[in-house]
Amino acid sequence: MLSVDLNADVGEEAMDGADEEKLLGLVTSASIGCAVHAGTVAGVSATVRTAARAGVVIGAHPSYPDRAGVGRRPLDIDQGALAESLVEQIATVQDFARTAGSPVRFVKPHGALYHRAGHDEDQARLLADVVDRATAAARRAGDLAQSHGTLLLLLGAGAPMLSVLESLGVSVATEAFADRAYLPDGSLVPRDRPGAVLTDEAAVVGQARSLVVDGRVLAVDGSWVEVSASSLCLHGDTPAALSLAGRVRRVMEEASVCLAPFAS
Repeated sequence: MLSVDLNADVGEEAMDGADEEKLLGLVTSASIGCAVHAGTVAGVSATVRTAARAGVVIGAHPSYPDRAGVGRRPLDIDQGALAESLVEQIATVQDFARTAGSPVRFVKPHGALYHRAGHDEDQARLLADVVDRATAAARRAGDLAQSHGTLLLLLGAGAPMLSVLESLGVSVATEAFADRAYLPDGSLVPRDRPGAVLTDEAAVVGQARSLVVDGRVLAVDGSWVEVSASSLCLHGDTPAALSLAGRVRRVMEEASVCLAPFAS
């Protein structure tokens, strides 16, 4: 039987609490923002508690420290300072998650950091170090077993740096996007281009099914791109995210796809 994780980026205060709670009832994992690119610390805490009650696997969603650009602009900043910021961001979610009884199990960088780490070796290596430090902190706190276990890093399927990260000992999981348009090389259409975000229900549902069941996606030029991913993402700030998540979940169930988290 086919199996896939259904994840959402949340904790960014892009939707009201009631709708976010319903969304978390539909997904199997949640990438929770760290109150840097969007949202507030209080909002992150509330989202973590809601996710824990829903039984979804919790991940931290850190970003470049660029609130004005919502973390979606590549920043050339001091790498040491960036690493410290990312470690602190992850720790924010780790502390709340530990208190809620559902410790962080993965890290998914946000926005420009996500895309850059998938293509730039320096950023990939920095992220590997950050995940290693966050894993060590989780072990010290008892979130992970001392003898084994590591935080997973979630990045885009087909990213060139996946092999580099794995060679550095990082446990990597891959994702595809139900609500983002794809270029012929398998990368996402930049958000500043028309049609980058899919909002039509039929388009989102059709792309989700194609990605999971057929292992491919239709690019903007009409070509098919092969994609293999362990997680399928819907953004919490996509218009009608809640109803889209419900439809995607139903389509997966109708196709006999088992929805299960990629991390335990």
